Amino acid sequence: MKIAFIIFNDITWLDLIGAYDPISRLKKMSYLPGLSWDFCSFTEVTSDHYGACFRPTKIQSSLKDYDMIYVPGGYGTLTLLLDQPFIKWLQTAESVPLKVSVCTGSILLGAAGFLKNNKATTHFSEFETLKRYCREVSNERIVDDAEVITAGAVSSSIDLGLYLCKKWVSEKAAREISERMAYRYDCNF
Repeated sequence: MKIAFIIFNDITWLDLIGAYDPISRLKKMSYLPGLSWDFCSFTEVTSDHYGACFRPTKIQSSLKDYDMIYVPGGYGTLTLLLDQPFIKWLQTAESVPLKVSVCTGSILLGAAGFLKNNKATTHFSEFETLKRYCREVSNERIVDDAEVITAGAVSSSIDLGLYLCKKWVSEKAAREISERMAYRYDCNF
């Protein structure tokens, strides 16, 4: 499995790292030894609202060859909604089998046209914005709707990462990873 973690300016890093940590442990703990990922961006350097920077591994490369894209949220999502070159780049993931987001990242998935027939969630303050892009807005912490999985506000990113561990490997793997993280995880999503 090959994952594209999408990063951008004014990102909320916990939205990314919260899921990345448990997912990366699938490889480290030999549950999915062939797992790989790239940090993909439309710009050369990305930083959060406060200046913490992260350099991507891929810049403006097509997203079509990944098995999953992961789109976090942050203040920058509302600006990117109006950035047609960014949205066109995100649309290169049209054939990607699994599209995942947390927080306002779902709004970017929606702007790219990936939520038309889906139930989805986002940060609770942006439910109205998300309504424009999906079939139904949910206040559930994690919504798994076929080829799209969305999660709510920031801290749900950790649960989302563990949910993906459970989905791809097993509940036992998700529990073992959560124990190593010293995180109380409820597998009943």
